[in-house]
Amino acid sequence: MILLSKIVKSIQPSITLELNSKAIEMEKAGEDVVKLTAGEPDFITPKEIIENAYKAMLEGKTKYTDSAGIYELREKIANFINKSRGTDYNANNIVVSNGGKQALYNTLLALLNPGDEVILLDPAWVSYEAQIKLARGIPIHVPLKFKNNFIPKASDIKPYLSERTKAIIINSPNNPTGVVYSKETFLELYELIKDKNIYIISDEVYEKLVFEGEFFSPTQIDELREKTIIINAFSKTWSMTGWRVGYSVAPLTISKEIKKIQSHIASNINTPAQYGSLAAFDVDINYYINKFNERRKFVLNKMKESDLEYIYPKGAFYLFINISKYDNNDLNFANQLLKTKKLAVIPGSGFGAKGFIRISYATSTEMIEKGLNRLFEYVNGVK
Repeated sequence: MILLSKIVKSIQPSITLELNSKAIEMEKAGEDVVKLTAGEPDFITPKEIIENAYKAMLEGKTKYTDSAGIYELREKIANFINKSRGTDYNANNIVVSNGGKQALYNTLLALLNPGDEVILLDPAWVSYEAQIKLARGIPIHVPLKFKNNFIPKASDIKPYLSERTKAIIINSPNNPTGVVYSKETFLELYELIKDKNIYIISDEVYEKLVFEGEFFSPTQIDELREKTIIINAFSKTWSMTGWRVGYSVAPLTISKEIKKIQSHIASNINTPAQYGSLAAFDVDINYYINKFNERRKFVLNKMKESDLEYIYPKGAFYLFINISKYDNNDLNFANQLLKTKKLAVIPGSGFGAKGFIRISYATSTEMIEKGLNRLFEYVNGVK
């Protein structure tokens, strides 16, 4: 009998990718499927980025690089972070990784000892729990309140802290809710952990996609900077999901450990992709941001045609909808929706929030309208 890892066996596949795969199979079979599942911009990667990667390949820049990434890219990332946050990071604080997912996993491996606990604020992105388990940690789920728009309060988190708590994962703008945390949220968090050896892992991959209010990072609070590791990526803002370029920004003592892990797991990330990413910071992305905001406004206006409750999104490109009065089993709801209306959405239970679904509006308004019409038809049929 072959004995496999108990930890890996305990982990469920990504529910986001699973539902999306089902929809793709139906599409291939010729069915008219609308996919509002994956958080992937429908825009082509800006040509400046593609051209820079191609130019690098022609110049022979196809060899190994520093494990942390080429110096020029790390320096540009540091400047990008410093400009928006008023920080003073340099290239040595940065490790470039295979997407934001590896940046997160590297960080968890660097921080956790077996049995250490990591706080997750539900609803939370589906891969957080799996990665904590893979790093031999213990995910501790903190259920946030719908009435508070799933924005965390210190009083929500405090009962779940213990002597084994090593980190809290924060995600703003948030996937799946689209909420954006204010400075006050982070000040409250600071008061909660200021006397504790607890790190904040701040997933900031949607930072440029803030449509109301302003983006705020915990690194903008001086006292939190040495306790915070930023996770970020080029995937969403520059429509580079398939390029797999992410990065971590950490205090030097942690960054050195992350680089060590990176050197053994992947040596370095794809070299031409790094050179392509160099051009990203010179690309005007206002067109993309404005298009996402147009779609957000379209979705919010369209939702007036139904009585479905949802979290008001100020960032990212998701709408988190409460379907509990129609079917508290959101997985069943999503499967029936796909089966009967050919509409693919993500069940909220995958994020730790039963009775909700997530739709992505990172697609055309025509597709969004078609999808929402099918959703409204379905809920009207089950009233």
